[in-house]
Amino acid sequence: MLSVLLSLSVSRLGLWAAGLILVLGLLKLIRLLLRRQMLARAMDSFPGPPTHWLFGHAQEIQQTGSLDKVVSWAHQFPYAHPLWLGQFLGFLNIYEPDYAKAVYSRGDPKAADLYDFFLQWIGKGLLVLQGPKWYEHRKLLTPGFHYDVLKPYVAVFTNSTHTMLDQWEEKAREDKSFDIFCDVGHMALDSLMKCTFGKGDSGLDHRDSSYHSAVRDLTLLMQERIDSFQYHNDFVYWLTPHGHRFLRACQAAHDHTDHVIRGRKAALKDEKEWEKIQSRRHLDFLDILLGARDENGIKLSDEDLRAEVDTFMFEGHDTTTSGICWFLYCMALYPEHQHRCREEVCEILGDRDSFQWDDLGKMTYLTMCIKESFRLYPPVPQVYRQLSKPVSFVDGRSLPAGSLISLHIYALHRNSAVWPDPEVFDPLRFSPENVATRHPFAFMPFSAGPRNCIGQQFAMNEMKVVTALCLLRFEFALDPLRPPIKMPQLVLRSKNGIHLHLKSLRPDSGKQLC
Repeated sequence: MLSVLLSLSVSRLGLWAAGLILVLGLLKLIRLLLRRQMLARAMDSFPGPPTHWLFGHAQEIQQTGSLDKVVSWAHQFPYAHPLWLGQFLGFLNIYEPDYAKAVYSRGDPKAADLYDFFLQWIGKGLLVLQGPKWYEHRKLLTPGFHYDVLKPYVAVFTNSTHTMLDQWEEKAREDKSFDIFCDVGHMALDSLMKCTFGKGDSGLDHRDSSYHSAVRDLTLLMQERIDSFQYHNDFVYWLTPHGHRFLRACQAAHDHTDHVIRGRKAALKDEKEWEKIQSRRHLDFLDILLGARDENGIKLSDEDLRAEVDTFMFEGHDTTTSGICWFLYCMALYPEHQHRCREEVCEILGDRDSFQWDDLGKMTYLTMCIKESFRLYPPVPQVYRQLSKPVSFVDGRSLPAGSLISLHIYALHRNSAVWPDPEVFDPLRFSPENVATRHPFAFMPFSAGPRNCIGQQFAMNEMKVVTALCLLRFEFALDPLRPPIKMPQLVLRSKNGIHLHLKSLRPDSGKQLC
């Protein structure tokens, strides 16, 4: 009798559980449908490309050539068009300067529907924070990017680059092309480790290399999750092999960051070690974070500290790698500009063997070429916002609060209404006279407005030092059999790498260096 009652109770409990799951699922579906209706109604006045009944535009933007597909849509639909990732997540995709200004001159938060995917990895750092806490963290971190802090990093960039170039000398002797992306990634990580954690000159160890692999996996998995609507639900995602792989990579990245922070905190408890740190030529980013205090004298919590370090490591490593690699590709593609840049840096360097802080401001033609490569190959091709209040656009159309915005930087930078002959590599677009007459929101490699990239000066300095040293050591040429295939992976990568031929310009190679 007892067993019968027990089985009936279990059966009844199972029915209740199934009923509860069904009700919760139904409520979730209703909420999604209402949200979809709100987003679709908001974009009623914006025509766009046809959508798949289930996938929206997701299938098209997952395909090779998706970036140029959006450029073709931009020609068809001036200013903006709806972009649907599945049936429930819709953005207004914008690529026109006045539209960009209307949104990005304000302080609207990042779109939580996508940027919340970052939380498991980088936590609530500057990238995803909003409101008063974002402002507080921005204020605390700004001193870390003052030019007095950035000056000594020129030597750091130089040392890491020379290590990479020495390796390239060996590869260049084989007289065949090779993929530069991975080598540049390791060099950028090595520089960042030194600037962030004060790491010595020993280069990357096994733990650092594991971190580099973890970050590479995380960027790939993040982009795949953004593009695949079936992965947008957390509960579903964490049950998939894709989600398990993401969690493993997160753990590897966190273990690395925690190890370094613990070591530094332990060292700071030793007075002699603190005196040694204070007497160093420069404070690293972690020193500045550990010493940061708000107006009430309160330090960053351990959670905030790790979030900001992980954010800086992600944003300062992958984006710079992308920018350097695509710049060197442009130099190989346009040898006349490569030659002119090399002549300029040779003249600046003179008979010295290393660059100094004041040299960076003299690299005018190199800087124009870097910016033109950023225009054609922006390191971050697409960013997202959620409107905190209504916005009205220059053509009279508008969007209500709560609407989602996608700024397609790649399409903005190839907008033929703004950039004549947009596919042509022309560094003189960034001459002072041309910049003065152009819309301030036409060129946004570091975003714009109050939430622009806090580390853009750091990135530009590293770009200048690394690319100048590369051009002094090597002549770069294309491999016509392996053209790069552009692929957005949070940053702009190449699906098959960036393969270049390198010829050494050292005196013993038979070529004149300067």
